[in-house]
Amino acid sequence: MTQTETTTPPILVDSPILVDSHCHLDFDDFAPELDEVVARAQRAGIARMVTICTRIRRFAKIRAIAERFPQVYCSVGTHPHQAGEERGIPAEEIVALANSFDKVVAIGECGLDYFYDNSPRDAQEEGFRAHIAAARETGLPLIVHTRDADEDTAAILEEEYAKGPFTGVLHCFSGGRALAMRAVDIGFYVSLSGIVTFKKSQDIRDIVADLPADRLLVETDAPFLAPPPHRGKRNEPAYVVHTHRVVAETRGLDEAESARLTTQNFLRLFNRVPAPEGFEAAA
Repeated sequence: MTQTETTTPPILVDSPILVDSHCHLDFDDFAPELDEVVARAQRAGIARMVTICTRIRRFAKIRAIAERFPQVYCSVGTHPHQAGEERGIPAEEIVALANSFDKVVAIGECGLDYFYDNSPRDAQEEGFRAHIAAARETGLPLIVHTRDADEDTAAILEEEYAKGPFTGVLHCFSGGRALAMRAVDIGFYVSLSGIVTFKKSQDIRDIVADLPADRLLVETDAPFLAPPPHRGKRNEPAYVVHTHRVVAETRGLDEAESARLTTQNFLRLFNRVPAPEGFEAAA
């Protein structure tokens, strides 16, 4: 154990084993109480968390958090909002960083965001394709951010997949049915955040009801998008239980069965992450 690493607190509630496949523990929102945020998640039954890199140049901070907490893993990548700021980073550099630390379990997040357009669209596409090349080279899953860019996202994924296979996930899914199904057709997963719990999100719940069971994940995208009863407040990994409950209801599953399913899907996709102690996969 390193000097900064903490021991894993016990799960203190009788709850299913869950994971938070996407959160941002390096954000300043968590700095004053990061230890307690991670401990609360563990007490709520969240046995694994993936803290996501949004700036490759700040990867050292992400790595330090994953080193500190045994149940936290991480990714390496540049968010489309920062694609202009970090333009020109080659796939080879992403691969080298991914291979430098055994708790890197994914590439990204990367992709296209035409809602905010914080970076030039050509820079977003360049970065997206570089991350895909890194995912293909490492065999690690690609974490895709897409907003108001369904057609271009699907087209790039399909075009790149034709060059050589890779896998990944549409994180914090808020797109249309066609995007979800086209992604699933090339072996991708779809991850649901607090958005799926919002009253206005019936269209997304309708898509969730029809997706293959073995392609569903849950996440918080914390500190954003807190589900009820925490809507409007800072989100945190412990709150994934509320998102998971809505996904289970939407699929017509009891919570234990749904938890086993989504955790099993997570471990299949993020195959560098060891199964939590006590987790039993479905037969």
